This record gives sequence, structure tokens and C-alpha cells, in this order.
Amino acid sequence: MAVKPDIEIAREAQKRPITEIGAKLGIPAEQLLPYGHDKAKVSQAFIAGLEGRKSGRLILVTAINPTPAGEGKTTTTVGLGDGLQRIGRKAAICIREASLGPNFGMKGGAAGGGYAQIVPMEEMNLHFTGDFHAITSAHNLLAAMLDNHIYWGNEHQIDVRRVVWRRVVDMNDRALRQVVTSLGGVANGFPRESGFDITVASEVMAILCLAEDLQDLQRRLGDMIVAYRHDRTPVFARDIDADGAMTVLLRDAMQPNLVQTLEHTPAFVHGGPFANIAHGCNSVIATKTALRLADYVVTEAGFGADLGAEKFFDIKCRKAGLHPDCVVLVATVRALKMNGGLERDELGDENVSAVREGCSNLGRHIQNLKSFGVPVVVAINHFTGDTEAEIDAVRAYVAGQGAEAHLCKHWAEGGAGIEGLATRVAEIADADRAQFAPLYPDQMPLWQKIECVAERIYHAHEVTADQRIHEQLAQWEAQGYGHLPVCMAKTQYSFSTDPGLRGAPEGHVVPVREVRLSAGAGFVVAICGEIMTMPGLPRRPAAEKIRLNDAGEVEGLF
Repeated sequence: MAVKPDIEIAREAQKRPITEIGAKLGIPAEQLLPYGHDKAKVSQAFIAGLEGRKSGRLILVTAINPTPAGEGKTTTTVGLGDGLQRIGRKAAICIREASLGPNFGMKGGAAGGGYAQIVPMEEMNLHFTGDFHAITSAHNLLAAMLDNHIYWGNEHQIDVRRVVWRRVVDMNDRALRQVVTSLGGVANGFPRESGFDITVASEVMAILCLAEDLQDLQRRLGDMIVAYRHDRTPVFARDIDADGAMTVLLRDAMQPNLVQTLEHTPAFVHGGPFANIAHGCNSVIATKTALRLADYVVTEAGFGADLGAEKFFDIKCRKAGLHPDCVVLVATVRALKMNGGLERDELGDENVSAVREGCSNLGRHIQNLKSFGVPVVVAINHFTGDTEAEIDAVRAYVAGQGAEAHLCKHWAEGGAGIEGLATRVAEIADADRAQFAPLYPDQMPLWQKIECVAERIYHAHEVTADQRIHEQLAQWEAQGYGHLPVCMAKTQYSFSTDPGLRGAPEGHVVPVREVRLSAGAGFVVAICGEIMTMPGLPRRPAAEKIRLNDAGEVEGLF
């Protein structure tokens, strides 16, 4: 069956007033702060009044390692929410906001696809309610205040060689990875080497997505380390009195955004840290709000389960006290064939042996997820070229892993195409089978936490690092940061740090080339391999095809 382009489907949506969507969750109209007729923020006052309410069931959607063939994690998240609504369950969806960098670079959009989309699609993928602009402004305000402090006498005796706070911009721009600031003479300050990260890699983004309320937000912002003195003691954002003004800039951004799916299921779209260079989950405040308003909340974690799901469990759930009830692991026959060794131009032909070979990647993720004590169900995201023999091969493999697989056709059929999975997920969540536990305890030393993730999730043989990294971790432990979880930054395309190594590699080496302390967010980032905190645009960026048509409508987002 031919399906129209995503943007055309989204444009034809019969959206309901956002007050009506809020009413489905019991949110009074006066507690919604509208941005037009189809999106709104939920007020802090209303959220504060939900404290103590019983929480609904939490369902995580994750995926195998991404390939150019596509997996459809967000599409499945949206479809599953619609499917739960169709079978009579009070459901809500929680996903991240889209970054302009990937939208104009590789992806072109991040709101689901086909008939499993969140709308308004164009606004969500562009400026939306301005949250990312607020985060960018707050981050760069701190950078400006830091340089200003140094310029006007440097009261805190900051060593300008040890300023660690970079600037950010919400765009893929490789030219900004390393820059020199304050050139042009005495009036412009003291020249030093610095650089830009993409906004979604900002610690401010991570903090906004982990903070419980505005007071917690300001405390965490104040805890951020921006530089070190000549005696190597840290300088915090509160030392230069930046935390208050930053909180003011972020006040509205802290309020979750409410929108809807094509089938009018309520959707909270809030925050957007990357999963390879940050923790990859939507905000704690959005997830907890949804759990107190709906019986079932479907959320997602970025990229493959080795990154997004691990961080969802070990960072977000650990810090927020969340207890997931079920995990849905998304795979496609096409992606499994790529993991089985086929090239993209070979995916149209039936190849059951390649599917079986590629299932090793799926199996590794199933076993990894089970190690967290949460039941796992596999969603086979259907493509029209999939054959019965290939689908049966996936089902048989998954059964051999002690799990079950469901064929899902939500992309073409909306919620009706995923009712079977929705029914089964609700049954599993209601059975209270989950015995969730993070991968490692808080008291484990930082280096051992890094090794634990690399060995148990990536199946690495060894983790390597220079002595300076070991010394840095030991210093942070001595300063009282040893209890923090680790946030592993590596390629999303492989269990290893080699993006070309597909399947389920064993015995590889994970090199840790840098560690960063995110004291405000509350984790230590371990940068492995050649991962970049400022992506570049591809040879032919999606931006080349994004434009306004003669009717003034956006074209090229997909």
C-alpha cells in the first residue's frame, strides 16, 4: 500500500485543540500555557500539585544499533501509544525534542513517521516552543560571564589555561570544534583556545532533563564546574553568580510541552540530550508528570539499547527513582540484513540467511536488557518488502532468546497496526514482573563503572586509557564525585567504538580518550573512540532540500 510522505500526512492531520488533549489527562485549560492552538506548556503550579499521586506503568522503547536501513524507534513509540489508546488504555507518550543540527544534517525530522506521527510536525522539528534557544542562551550567558569575570580582575584566580566551559550552538558546524577567543587586543580580554559543542551536548541540557523543579534546576546549575584555579581547585557557576540569571532564562523551558499524535493521543515532547554524547532521554519532569496523569506512559531512549537504554536505566531511572515495567526492542528485517553483512542496495531481495546472521545484534540487546531485570518484547517494524520467511526467522530467533516478537504495521496503519503489541505490553506491565536494578552500585569506583558498562553491555575485552585519565578520575573521587554514574560517549552504530563493526562483536578494545565531569547533571562522561561533541554536516545535508513551497508550506522535512 502506498503511503504519502510524512510531511503531507502531518499537514492533513485533523488536530484537536490542545485544551481538549489536556482534558483527556485531566489538565484544566487554565493550567496550559498555549503556543497557538495545537501545542502548550503545562504549568509548574499544576505539576507541583500532582505530587503524591500514584504513578502509571512505564514502558521504554529502544532499538538495535541504528543502520542506514532504518529501525523506526520514534515511530514505534508513537504507534504504541496510539495502540494502547485504541485498546481502551489511558496512555501518554514522552519523547525528546528535535535538534536543528541533525534535522538540517542527516535526518530531516524527528516526530515519527507515516501514520504514527506527533503533530505539529514542522514546528516540532524547527523552533517549537523555544526550549533549545533558551538552553543555548543560558549556556552562553555563563560563558560570557566567565570571560567577563576574568577580564575584570579575575577575583577567583582562575587559570585561563584551565577554563573548561565551552560555548554551544544548536547546529552541526565542524568549523567551531576548536576556536581561539578574545583576539583583537586588550579590550577583548585574554586570548585562549576554546570551542563549541552542539546544544544537545550541553550540561545545561542534561540538567534541564534531570531536574525535578526550578529549585533543583538552580542548585544543579550552580554545581557546574566552569574552570579551575591555579591551585587546581574547581570554580563553580555559582561562584561567579551565574546560576540565578540562567534559571530565569530557563524558567519557561522547564515546563513540559504538550502536543498530540495523529490519533490524538497526548504526547509530552520535552528536552533532547543526544544519547551518544549525553544521556539521551526526555526530561524527568515530563516523564513523571505523564506517569501521574496516565495509566501507561511510553517513552524512548536515543540510538541503540547499548547507549540509550543503558543510560535510561543507569542515569535517568537511578536519579529519578523510576521503575520501568516493560521494554520494547525495535528491529527491522532490513536492518538485521545489514547487520548480517548485506549492503544497502541488496536489502530488497529475500535473504533469510542474512537475517539470521544479523540477529546476533538483536540477541545481544535482548540479553543486555534482561540483565536490568525488566521484561523484553521485540517489535518487528514492518516494511512492505519484508517476506514471511524473513519475519518467521526473526520470530524463531527471538523465541530462542526467551522473548517474543510482534509484527507491527503502525507506519502504514497507525494504532490499528500495532494493537497486538499494545495488548501484550499492557499485560506484561500489569503483571508486575519487572525487578529493575541498575547495572552497577553507586559506590563502585568510577573506572570500574566504565569497565562494567564496556564489558557487560559492549562485551569488550579491555578498556584502555592514559594514566592522566586514571589520575583525573581518582581526583574526582577524592573531591566527592565517586558516587556518580558514568555516561559513555561512543559511536551509536556498533557495540564497539568502530562504527563499521556491525553484528555482535566480542573481545574488542574500548579506548577512553577523555573524561569530563558534569557535576551539575550528576554524571561523569567517558568519551570513547572518535566521538565528536560537535557533529559536522554530511556531504549532502538535508538542508539542501528543505524550503518553502509556493503556498508558504515547509517542504523537505520527513
